[in-house]
Amino acid sequence: MRSAWQGGSAARPRDQPSSTARHGLPLVISGYSSTVNGSEQRSTLRDVRTAAAGPRSTRWRRILVGLLVLLVGTGATGLLGVHSTTRSGSGGGYEVTVEYAAVARAGLDVPWQVKVRRAGGFDGPVTLAVTADYFDIYEEQGLDPQPTAESSDGTYLYWTFDPPPVGDQLAVDFDAYIQPSSQLGSSGEVSVLVGNERVATTEFHTWLVP
Repeated sequence: MRSAWQGGSAARPRDQPSSTARHGLPLVISGYSSTVNGSEQRSTLRDVRTAAAGPRSTRWRRILVGLLVLLVGTGATGLLGVHSTTRSGSGGGYEVTVEYAAVARAGLDVPWQVKVRRAGGFDGPVTLAVTADYFDIYEEQGLDPQPTAESSDGTYLYWTFDPPPVGDQLAVDFDAYIQPSSQLGSSGEVSVLVGNERVATTEFHTWLVP
């Protein structure tokens, strides 16, 4: 009778499970798919976009780049700097003209000048009424010339000036710059008062850009 042990090794009985199966590891059978073998193939290329799907859309990227180029180009041409303009109004024999910054940026010096003209000259002091809160966006340096009298009713500032010694025009300069903390623009108006009547008025608006 032939011994079951030959060459120091034993023949494993047919019904004895393999060591791989005993330890709960998947049994890999050659020639079958990974699903049958109990494992799933994982590839680092799984999330790679296929050629058939085409390239990802770059529309939004192009739009953002275009806006950035437009902003930089606009700044380089000075369009976001200070742009002044003038507005005028007349009545009662007076003409009032204001030169102001229509567009400005925080921290920049800006013009604000009022000219009052009366044909034949002035026969007494000149009083201006100016919207008070318009000047909230400014860091004030002063008026030139200085008014001889100042008052306010909370809505308007009232400035009274001596008439010029010669000529028919009074010019008043407001020396100021836009406060660094100012982010929004402001609107106002200036009028020439004769007694308590506004005889000549003009409006203005300053728009602040980043």
